[in-house]
Formats: sequence, structure tokens, C-alpha cells
Amino acid sequence: MKKEIKLADKAGFCFGVKRAVDEALKFREQYNKKIYTLGPLIHNSDAVNFLKDKDIYPIDIEEIESLTKGDVIIIRSHGVSKSTYDLLEEKGLIVEDATCPYVTNIQKKAQQYYDKGFRIVIVGDKDHPEVIGINGWCNNSAIVYKNGEFSETLPRRVCLVSQTTQKQADFEKAVLEVSKTCKEFVVFNTICSATEERQKSAFELSKNVDAVVVIGGKHSSNTTKLYEICKSNCENTIHVERAEEIPSEFLNSGYDNIGVTAGASTPEWIINEALAKVGKDNNSDADMKNHIESNIVDMNDVLNYMDSNNSSVHIGERITGKIISVAREGLYVDLKYKDEGFIPRNEASYEEEVDLKEKFRSGEEIEAQVIKIKNEHGNVVLSRVELEKDKIKNEIEDIFKTEQVIEVKVSKAINGGLICKYKGVNVFLPASLVDLKHVEDLSEYVNKTIEVKIIEFIDNEKKEKIVASRKAILIEDSIKNEENSWNSIEENGIYEGEVKRISDFGAFVNIKGIDGLLHLSEISWGKINSPKEVLKIGEKLNVKVINIDRENKKLGLSIKELTPNPWDNAHLNYPVGNIALGKVVRFADFGAFVELEPGIDGLVHLSQISHNKINKPGEVLEINESVKVKILDVKPEEKRIALSIKAVE
Repeated sequence: MKKEIKLADKAGFCFGVKRAVDEALKFREQYNKKIYTLGPLIHNSDAVNFLKDKDIYPIDIEEIESLTKGDVIIIRSHGVSKSTYDLLEEKGLIVEDATCPYVTNIQKKAQQYYDKGFRIVIVGDKDHPEVIGINGWCNNSAIVYKNGEFSETLPRRVCLVSQTTQKQADFEKAVLEVSKTCKEFVVFNTICSATEERQKSAFELSKNVDAVVVIGGKHSSNTTKLYEICKSNCENTIHVERAEEIPSEFLNSGYDNIGVTAGASTPEWIINEALAKVGKDNNSDADMKNHIESNIVDMNDVLNYMDSNNSSVHIGERITGKIISVAREGLYVDLKYKDEGFIPRNEASYEEEVDLKEKFRSGEEIEAQVIKIKNEHGNVVLSRVELEKDKIKNEIEDIFKTEQVIEVKVSKAINGGLICKYKGVNVFLPASLVDLKHVEDLSEYVNKTIEVKIIEFIDNEKKEKIVASRKAILIEDSIKNEENSWNSIEENGIYEGEVKRISDFGAFVNIKGIDGLLHLSEISWGKINSPKEVLKIGEKLNVKVINIDRENKKLGLSIKELTPNPWDNAHLNYPVGNIALGKVVRFADFGAFVELEPGIDGLVHLSQISHNKINKPGEVLEINESVKVKILDVKPEEKRIALSIKAVE
């Protein structure tokens, strides 16, 4: 069975280390004299020797005294403390800062929160130069967390950061401990995204192979972490600096699947040598020699890519590059130019509150516009804001032409309307077009996401205007809902409705979004003078549809038809000759009407009111007076009942 060699997806040089070496080579050419670096730029002896051949020498901080005014010294990617910066300036040295932007960000966080009264906690190795440098930005008072322990007891207020090359699991453990102990804490996950990707790649690789070769400096923190990660998954893991250190017993062990990964300071040619060596039994000696010769890259080619394309850039130029790293502060881009490109977070997208790691990926090609030839770190500063804005405007214009509905977020209420955002572009929503009715307080819409239609779009050199309407959508929805309601309402159907308005002749009750008329005569079988006697606005009740006129959009409703007609059983409920109790409800010249129940009134003729002669009913009776009456005659079909008061007497 042939041996299978797998290289981790993310292995070798990180952009921070590569950047520092590139800077060193550039400064050597610029100053044309010996260059010094404060500590080795790279944890690889071959690379260090290569740089020495280029007149670039590492020195310790103790050796600074031997330098003279005008000497050039480079601060490597690990960064240094504030006091070291001060010392270098006091000596009159020319200081070139190649600190990794990730590390610079941590230093700023440490200083900022130390000044606010927080105690800084660093997850990392207290003897690592990066940690020493970070500690120097908080008066060397940081508490260091390593191997599950803090260097001292935690106070109540802390700010937690991490060495860029720490394992994510160690950082998460530290966060958990801080959350249990401290009353007030701030946490920043400052592990380099490239480190995270390299570690994840090594973790996945080591789970699926028989053995692993980890290549990198013995004193390299990030390589040591890779070794620990791989060892946890694969017992047959070894750590070497170069191919010749791979033991013969490892090569002859008969492993079928061997994984290879490398630390951030490992050049490509060393990785290629190791790949060739562990895969030797798959190749003839001649093939091996050709493989190595074709893959060993001159150190200058690997480290000094700036010579491959030394073209110039100018302000406003649109250029395309490949994303090297997605950092918290922005994007680093390979432009195939002597300097890398940098897109600050606020220039990365026109949209607000964008998660850079979600929107962009390392290795992705990206177009941007040059807004600064060089910043303090030597990067070409780029922007995507104007490019994206143009694209979004074009998109909005298409939306306007095709009358599409879009979602916008309301950012501000002003006199006359609302300022909304569509992917960062301002859209104006006039107050009169916010709702179907007048809105008293527009501020209630701020920070809400709403649907609108673009009703006006102007974008030229003289004027930029984008106007939207929410009312247009609500009207369309209202019309559509009304049509659906008319189609769903049936005659004689019973529906729940809500009383919306009350007039003298009846009430308007809304069912399914349609207002129907509940006439006064349809409210009760009994006589009522006004709907207000029995109904209230906002009251919910059941109604029966007694008439539908879809053409004229009129709806007739009834409540009384939901109850039986009292005249249907009047002959049974009021037998002739019996005595009943009623209430006087109205007078006529010929007698008085007595209500036996709501809907059934009987007539007491003037001659049947009293044994004494009277001229008017009011002479002996009062409205709402309770009286006993004798039933003389019942005619349900004519809705007539004859009653007598004197017969009872």
C-alpha cells in the first residue's frame, strides 16, 4: 500500500511574519546599510541566517547600548513595551515598526483599559516576547494565565486579552474562570484569525492520519501549540525544525497516512523538503531529486515578493487583490505590489454593523479603491465604501424600475419624515407615506425594520434623491385583504365583529376588515331609541349577514336575527284568558301599549284601562309603570295582542 502524505490546509508563513521580513528587506535596500532587529524576526534558523547574509542582524535589548545614533532597528512582529520604544528614541536610533497589526491592537486595548482602572489579564506565556510587550503597555502589572492557572489572585475588575498564538480552548477556560470570580470584566478574543485557522486545520488533519510531522522552530510558541494539538489526537506526532531532523525510525515505521503541518515562521521550501522526505518511498531517487529541486524556492523569492511587481499605485485607482487575513481592525490584501493593502473596518463595507469574518474570507479576491498611498505601517490604504455604494444605488434603481418591495431600517426621525437605510444608503420616507392614517409620533419607528416601495429615484451630479412609501404597500394590502374578505363573506353567515362607529340610525360593525351597517331596527326585537343604549365603540359581538351588495360594497348586519322571533311562539307563551305582568311603554289616543317581553307589545284599549271614564291613558297610567293585564286576544301573524287592565281589577 502506498504511503499517503497530507499537508494541512493552513500551514507555514502567516502574513504578520512575512510582512516583518519583507519590511526588513525593504529597509535594507532603502537605507543601504546594516539593519538590526530587536530579537529574531522569525523562529527559523535558516531564515535568520539568510537575513544575516543580507546584512540584517538580530540583537537583544541588552545590546542596544552598542548601537549609535542613526542606526536602523526594526521592531519585529511580536511588538515591544512602551518603555522600549522610549529607550530606542532616546538613543537616537531610526526605528521602523513591523509589529503585527493584531499585536498592536492588543497593546492598545491593554493601555486603554489599564487607564480606565481595569487590571489586565493576558492568556499566554509570561516569558514570550509578545506577552512581555503587551505587559509593557499596562505598567507591567498584568496577570498572566497559563496551563489553567493565574499568576496571582484576580481582582474585581479585569480586562482579558490573549496572546495571538494561544489555543482557543485555553482562552475559553480563562474566560470561564474570570466570569466566576470577577464582578466586572471585559473580554477581547485577540487570538489571531490566521492562528485559529492554522490550529483548526492541524486539529482536523491529526484526527485522520496515522502520524504527524510538525515543522517549526523549537522556541516558536505557535508551533508548540500546533504540536500539542496534534499530539492530543495522534500519539505518533513529532516536532522538527527541518527535514533532516525527521528520525529514520519514524520514516521506517510503516505509517500509511502521514500528516504535515508547519508553524507561522516556517518557509515554504522547508515544508517542501519535509514533504519530499516523508514521501520518499513513493518516489525514485531521481523523482525525489526533481521534486525537491522544483519545490525548493530561493529564500528571497519566498520572503521578498515585493520585487516581483514594483508598479506604482495612485489615489482613486481601483485595484483587485487577494485577502491575506481578515482581522478585527480590517482586511489585509495582497496587491502584488511592494506594499500590502489594508482596508480599515469602517472602509470595508458601506453597510452598517457588518461582521467582517462573515462577509469576507481569506483567499478571496476583492476589488477596492486606493485612498492613501501609505499609512504608518507602510500599507496602501484601500476602501470599498464608494464601490459598494455605487453597486447598492444601481440595485435600488432596478428595484425602483421593477416596483419591488424591500426592507429598510429606520435610523432617524426628522421633521417631515423618517431617514431609513438600505444596505447603508439613505432612503427618505415622508411622514404622509408612513401609514394609512396620520402618525403623531414618528420616533416609535426608529430602529424598526419595515417594508417600503421606492417611488422616486434621482442620482446624478446635481441631485441625489431616493424616496420611499410604506403607505403604498399598506393600500395594496388593504385592497387585497378587502377583496379576499368580500369573497369569503356569505349571506346568512355569522361572524364576529367590532363596533367602530355609532350613529342615530344604527352602528357600523367591522367584520374581516369590512364595515357593515347594523341598522337600529336590527339591533333588538324590542324597541330601542338609540344604538348607544345597548352598544359601545370597540365592543366585540356576533352578527348575522342579512344582505350583501358586492357591487356597491354594502353589507347589512343583524343581531336580532341571532335570537328567535318572539311572535313565533306568542300564542303558546300568552294564552287567552291568562293574567300577565307587563310594562307601560307608550301612549296613543286610543290606548296604551304594554311590553310583555322585548319585541312583543300588547294594546290596552282606552276602554279596557279603567272602570271609570277617562279621556287619555295618561290620566291613570305612567310610562315604565308595571301593570297586570288580562290577555283578551292573540294574533301572531298580525303581531297583535289585545290586553285589559280593568278585567284584572
